[in-house]
Amino acid sequence: MTDTLPSLSPQDALVAVMVAVSVSDEAIRTSELIAIERMVNHMPIFASYDIDRIRVVAQTVYALFEEEEGLEALFGLVREALPEKYFETAYALACDVAAADGILHQPELRMLEEIRSELAIDRLHAVAIEWGARVRHMKL
Repeated sequence: MTDTLPSLSPQDALVAVMVAVSVSDEAIRTSELIAIERMVNHMPIFASYDIDRIRVVAQTVYALFEEEEGLEALFGLVREALPEKYFETAYALACDVAAADGILHQPELRMLEEIRSELAIDRLHAVAIEWGARVRHMKL
């Protein structure tokens, strides 16, 4: 599988990270899918992105999660496609997806930890990003 992986655009890499968080607990929630679609539709970083690519990227992520070394391959693709200056953006988007349903499940927390590690997100920056996601997704 990993020999035939498509290359990703920088925006594809961001989508892949968001999808990875969504599927990390093996339960893709509607709120998470809506969050991904909303971000792709409204954030400037996705201004020129073809929204139909979400399905292709999601299928790639699903296939990688079936492989033994799939997570490692996914992060290799992400690091290859995404300039380092956007690693914190990827982490922020991942946090927003994880917080979208109002509950952070253990597999999502582990995936966020993996993303922090793989993308070498500074711990202080990660805390600020996580806090921002938490307060954006609070309910009354």
